[in-house]
Amino acid sequence: MVSRCVLVIPPWVPEDIFSSKVGGSQVNYWQPLGTLYVAAVLQREGREVRLFNGAFMTNEEILRETEKFDPDFIGIYSTTFGWKRATKTADGLRTIFGKNVFICVGGPYPIAMQERCLEDAGEGFDAVVTGEGEFTCLEMVERLHSGNGLEGVQGVIYREGGRIIKNSPRPFITNLDSLPFPARELLGDPDLYLPSPGTYKRRPVAVVITSRGCNGRCIFCFQIDKERKSGIRYRSVENVMEEIEHCVRQGYKEIRFIDDTFAGDYDRAMQLAQEIKASKLNFTWFVSACVDQVDKSLLTAFKNAGCWAILFGAESGVQKNLNTVKKGIKLEQTWSAVKWAKEAGLKVSTPFMFGIPGETFEEGLQTIEFALTLDPDIANFHAVAPFPGTHLYDDVERYGTMSDELTDFSYEGAAFVPYTMTRDEISKLRQIAFRRFYSRPSFILKKLAQLRSLNDLKVAATGVRSLFWLWANNDLFTKRW
Repeated sequence: MVSRCVLVIPPWVPEDIFSSKVGGSQVNYWQPLGTLYVAAVLQREGREVRLFNGAFMTNEEILRETEKFDPDFIGIYSTTFGWKRATKTADGLRTIFGKNVFICVGGPYPIAMQERCLEDAGEGFDAVVTGEGEFTCLEMVERLHSGNGLEGVQGVIYREGGRIIKNSPRPFITNLDSLPFPARELLGDPDLYLPSPGTYKRRPVAVVITSRGCNGRCIFCFQIDKERKSGIRYRSVENVMEEIEHCVRQGYKEIRFIDDTFAGDYDRAMQLAQEIKASKLNFTWFVSACVDQVDKSLLTAFKNAGCWAILFGAESGVQKNLNTVKKGIKLEQTWSAVKWAKEAGLKVSTPFMFGIPGETFEEGLQTIEFALTLDPDIANFHAVAPFPGTHLYDDVERYGTMSDELTDFSYEGAAFVPYTMTRDEISKLRQIAFRRFYSRPSFILKKLAQLRSLNDLKVAATGVRSLFWLWANNDLFTKRW
């Protein structure tokens, strides 16, 4: 009888992704929103659920606490770089419980790799969730509770005897308002879950998503619906406002909206800003948006409603390279969006990437110059990553070479190298970009003038330490740390 469920984020440490020298200024501890949605659906149907998050627990602690709780069902989340750790955790749990517990895996890597996960993982996993996991996990639990098998459960690949059986995909959830709010009460101390320094104003910070899906076609972006046939699925403004009020009642002081296309429906984004302002709730917020979906009126409405910062995916300062990754934007649109955001009084963050297919070292230098002239408040400089499930991964031989080490698959590891560049050149460009952007006297003076609190001082100190290592180590992004 299945009634006790454990959801696991496998253990990881910042050094798995970032250099130990500069990780303090970049590491994010996100609330695992997808896992919390699965937990909420299970709870709504009367299941007892625990979350064990490897961002704050060792593998041994996860195994020990899971054994103590004695579940019937275990769901493990896995990214690409975290796959080996996910299989290690599954193997440890299998050693403890044997066949007395059902273990499944979901997340970006399993969704992309499908049955290969069961083929590669030995007996650690019983099943793979191949899409949105909320109702798939619930149906699996109900089937196991009643003693029935998984035949016909959409969105599942599972073992039966010596065979691997692949069921049909589960349709996407069209009515997102039907989902309960994420089970944030399972997180423990919410102050542990913080974005990188300088990208939040108040704490604790809740992560909220108001829509799912994207109609863009960036070749480096993972989407469950790779062909974008389902488009963007929006929650109603009323439902979003209910969750915001719920978060504020739980004690959250800031909300970070992480939609791929928050402003994909302009009128809805404007209405949401107006409703937030009218609510007079005591919170600040941070949002991401596409540069071709905003104007000064919308950005001003965001600011008036308590938004303090916005992220625009700039990606490159060379139009040819934006076209190559199918970003669908023009450099002029990035210029305008950043200008309007600044005029509205918003802090601006712009990530860039090096190693785009066909990009040369000289074009990488042009992107750095573009970032300097654009002059956002925060700039990040990543390496392109060919995550499984993206068009770049599927056609990688057309574009360049790819690492066979899964731990390289983050935006820091240079897992992909285009034919027109070397891995060392990608690392060198990142080093030059961070040095030049954050060492400018004008930037440093502006940041000093903005110091207002103890938290501001802590953020500044972290930045100074990272800047020191950027200058002290010429190969900071080249070494495997």
